[in-house]
Amino acid sequence: MRLPFSSLIGRRDSYRGRFQAAASEGLARLGATSLVAEADLSHLPAPVQKYLRVAGAVGKPRIRNFRAVFTGTFRNGLKSRWMNFTSEQYNFYDPPARLFLMQAKMYGLPIEGLHLFRDDGATMQIKVASLVQVVDARGPRMDQGETVTLFNDLCLLAPAALIDRERIQWESVGPFAAHARFTHRDITITAVLTFNEAGELADFGSNDRFLSSDGKTYQSLPWSTPVHGYRDIDGRRVVAKADAVWHTPEGEFVYGKFNLAEIRYNLGP
Repeated sequence: MRLPFSSLIGRRDSYRGRFQAAASEGLARLGATSLVAEADLSHLPAPVQKYLRVAGAVGKPRIRNFRAVFTGTFRNGLKSRWMNFTSEQYNFYDPPARLFLMQAKMYGLPIEGLHLFRDDGATMQIKVASLVQVVDARGPRMDQGETVTLFNDLCLLAPAALIDRERIQWESVGPFAAHARFTHRDITITAVLTFNEAGELADFGSNDRFLSSDGKTYQSLPWSTPVHGYRDIDGRRVVAKADAVWHTPEGEFVYGKFNLAEIRYNLGP
């Protein structure tokens, strides 16, 4: 499904234009890729190995990039109203990058959000009515937080990429969990992956992300993405529904509900 806003071509200095330019640059780098073999899973903890088999990774091409489209709802605070959104994103893994464009409405006004995470660092920018920029976040904490998000995307949407020995180190935590250390550039983040009896990823949690509503103040809080459903796409079993949750001293703050509408892997120019 191609969402209506995805077909709009904006100026290169618009969020849409910058998003498309960055995506085109990443897609131009796609090269040949080999298949994931059973031997590629040998160094992984048992529950991660099972997850990759259940996800249909073995015998499929290694993942170099993907494009995903989501619909869902989000809110800015525990007492804030829920807003419907649509989003489009591209993820790349050689070198790692994440491009995320979101559109929503609040009180009838259009809201655009653009997350770019590339070699020059991470940025989060939000505009209201396509004119007023209300958030412009960047810096070391954004870089660290987006490194967590990049790894989270890999775990939920591109599990075949978890065979990466260079960037990911694993530690077993029993039959239904595993501890991961993911390194990108000079940043290393950690996460705990929890699996159900069927071998599917049930939750992802990390303490290395930061809550910020304005891009100026940051609060270190546990963050997780519990999974609520799967779907089969082109022989791969992929997360279909998941929440985004901050674990605050006052309790769980579910701020996003994501429904996967479309995903395609290893796209070319």
